[in-house]
Amino acid sequence: MIQINEHYQKLKASYLFVDIAKSVRAHQEAHPEQEVIKLGIGDVTRPLPASALEALHTAIDEMASPRTFRGYGPEQGYDFLREAIAREDYQSRGVNISAADVFVSDGSKCDTGNIQELFSPEQRVAVPDPVYPVYVDTNVMAGRTGPFQGDRYQGLTYLSGTQENGFVPPPPEEAVDLIYLCFPNNPTGATATREQLAAYVDYARKHRALILFDAAYVSFIRDPDLPHSIFEIPGAETCAVEFRSFSKTAGFTGLRCAFTVIPPTVQAWTSTGSAVALRDLWSRRQTTKFNGASYPIQRAAEAVYTTRGREEVRELTDYYLENARIIRQGLAQAGFRSFGGENAPYVWVEARRPSWDLFHLLLERAGVVTTPGAGFGAAGEGFIRISGFNEREQVERAMERIQAALA
Repeated sequence: MIQINEHYQKLKASYLFVDIAKSVRAHQEAHPEQEVIKLGIGDVTRPLPASALEALHTAIDEMASPRTFRGYGPEQGYDFLREAIAREDYQSRGVNISAADVFVSDGSKCDTGNIQELFSPEQRVAVPDPVYPVYVDTNVMAGRTGPFQGDRYQGLTYLSGTQENGFVPPPPEEAVDLIYLCFPNNPTGATATREQLAAYVDYARKHRALILFDAAYVSFIRDPDLPHSIFEIPGAETCAVEFRSFSKTAGFTGLRCAFTVIPPTVQAWTSTGSAVALRDLWSRRQTTKFNGASYPIQRAAEAVYTTRGREEVRELTDYYLENARIIRQGLAQAGFRSFGGENAPYVWVEARRPSWDLFHLLLERAGVVTTPGAGFGAAGEGFIRISGFNEREQVERAMERIQAALA
């Protein structure tokens, strides 16, 4: 008899964005005359940077010649991209990361989900709340939680982000082993200071815990005092893994390219207390289960690090940040309080009612899709997330509709 992994049955019936898509589809069927503006899912809309597009075309042309054709590449990523990442994202900021510490992949969603395979099912896990659902669901699948009761999974430690703490929760009071962090934050748009991240590094070193740091939105940081990497914090090189993505940085959501950084000094332990280099475990996992991101995509990612590419990325992310500013301004004019949207593309809005109620109100009255905060966890109830990822005209039209619907 074929038996399933019964931990899957603990999961809620469907993924948040599947539920949203069903609601939107039903609305469109009932109101086919209305144009729906989507500011819910964080998908980009602007074309690829020209430098990345040119590199992509060149690499594809290389595949047409026996002399330059590429077959299987290294599972960890091509050296040309790994070296550019280490040099431009880390060494340029005084962080001692080498190309050997960088593992190129096809998405940070995959990496943040797959990394938990390296750890014992008995590991105690802390997640932020509100939370990117992948952090929770993959640990549910692995059996690190109890059942879903009330509005949370039993066995997880939830770090509640609230207005009082600026949506940057302090480290847990109890001992845990794995800590997921995301800054700039999805969904709240909050950012963490050096002092706040240092508190987590101190905690992790004290408890021999590991920080899993998702920095997918780092390219939106404009405040020069904010850290861009967990590895800018002294001591993090012994207790942290960092995930980054080209999806929002350079519009690669349709191309798929990201990377994970693991210094050689990050250790985990066997049940008998023997230390193991985590970087070696991740390399073994990737070489077994992953065939690597494609050569043309990696050449396109490499182009992001050229002088021209960096200028284009800055222009691209500035565009979405201006959308976020327009959203914040429009919400303020409608009398709604919002957070984020200054060093992140997301605006976190105080709903003044249950979050799904405001979601449906804006969908029905304004034809605008947002994301209910309750879908990100118990602490997200009472908020909605509005994404700055869309065309300027659509954002401006959406805010006009929202203001009319909330008047």
